[in-house]
Amino acid sequence: MLVLMTGKWIDMKKGILFSVLLVLGICITVLLNKDSENEMTITPVTDTSDQTILTFWRNYGNVAENQAFELMIASFERAHPNIDIEMNAIQYGDYEMKLRTEIATGKPPDLMLIDSPNLALYARIGVLHPLTDDVMEERLDKDLPPALLEGVSYQDEVYLMPLVQPGAALYYNRHLFREAGIPFPSKNPHEPMTWNEVLEAARKITDPEKGVVGIDPAQGFPGGEAPSYFKSPIIWQFGGELLSPDGSTANGYLNSPESIEALTFYKDLYHRHDVAEVQLPPRAFENGKIGMTVYGSWELSRLRETDPEFKIGEDFDIAPLPKGIEQVAPNGGWSMGISSNTQYPDEAWTFISYMTDYEAMRIYVDQTGEPPARQSIVQSFPEFLEYPENIFLTQSQIYSKSRPVTPAYPFLSDAVKTLFEEIVIENAEVKEAADRAVSKIDSGIQEQNKYTNDIYLFPQ
Repeated sequence: MLVLMTGKWIDMKKGILFSVLLVLGICITVLLNKDSENEMTITPVTDTSDQTILTFWRNYGNVAENQAFELMIASFERAHPNIDIEMNAIQYGDYEMKLRTEIATGKPPDLMLIDSPNLALYARIGVLHPLTDDVMEERLDKDLPPALLEGVSYQDEVYLMPLVQPGAALYYNRHLFREAGIPFPSKNPHEPMTWNEVLEAARKITDPEKGVVGIDPAQGFPGGEAPSYFKSPIIWQFGGELLSPDGSTANGYLNSPESIEALTFYKDLYHRHDVAEVQLPPRAFENGKIGMTVYGSWELSRLRETDPEFKIGEDFDIAPLPKGIEQVAPNGGWSMGISSNTQYPDEAWTFISYMTDYEAMRIYVDQTGEPPARQSIVQSFPEFLEYPENIFLTQSQIYSKSRPVTPAYPFLSDAVKTLFEEIVIENAEVKEAADRAVSKIDSGIQEQNKYTNDIYLFPQ
């Protein structure tokens, strides 16, 4: 007779002997340790009968972010030994679909990261546990910048808790500015360049013979959520909007005169002024092929890691995002939520509260350089009050705006992405492309209004 032990087949006698030894080992419930006086001490085995296991899903980030989460969870588990966190980090491109599949099959994780614009999709069908009472009890509603709090709320309920205050800024190459005889932009977060000043600088920097481009105005043309995050501010900066205040329509907003002016200016950077290019070489900014680019706050840590010789203050610097008639920066990002299906809402909130408090945020800041979401916590890190981090923090606290929280947001995000691609890559007429985007968004709103409980309608 055979038994399977540790992947190998052994005979029954050896199996019995192994089992006896295993039972004897389990029965030994003391550990013998010599103290300083060479006496024997007894350490009882830890009782794990009340152990709580929480599943936590998040999108797989960059190296610094991934390391931060590992260290933060280890810190939490030391502080709360009766709670174990099982983290599942999923590639960005697969995350939303896998999460929605688990929700649709009734097996969501206890905790999850959600990109705040998608909040309404989940909140409306009741898959998120409201956090309003917990947030109010700990007075966190007073500890978040207003725009950030608005971005994690839906229909007067708070559903998500942000970890950090992400942002974007204008990164510029000091060498190219100096060679073109252009004064460096102000480092004062309240004094951005105007878009017209940016255009003039881009004209002087652009050198086709050397392959130097004046500006990449909004992260090129990637997939995913990046186009909406980086390009929506251009519309806001010119006084336009994406959606009506009540979220019922994009007509009269995304195709308003102000929005058309913003879109036209953006298109002209490529087709009229020839200071921007659709195709850019890899690492174009670090290699001196772009004078200005718009990057997220997280790019500072990436640049330090991937190209430590390309240094801020020597090779590049940052300035606040350009303004049109208004100074506006994007806000909102990945925030923590609790499943309405969890059996452990109190323990889940304990985890969220810890992850956004000082001890865990100290780890996150050390790893990523990102400013904490809670204003009382960020004040504990004086570096965020100084350049360059103060650029992102000031924009987030004073000049930021969140993308619309609406169940139809995926339709809106895809329409914005397509709109910018059409007017630049396809050289489409701006007003016609804007009207098509409006039609797509309004159709999505109508579709979402027909259904209130279906997960499968969430578009990719």
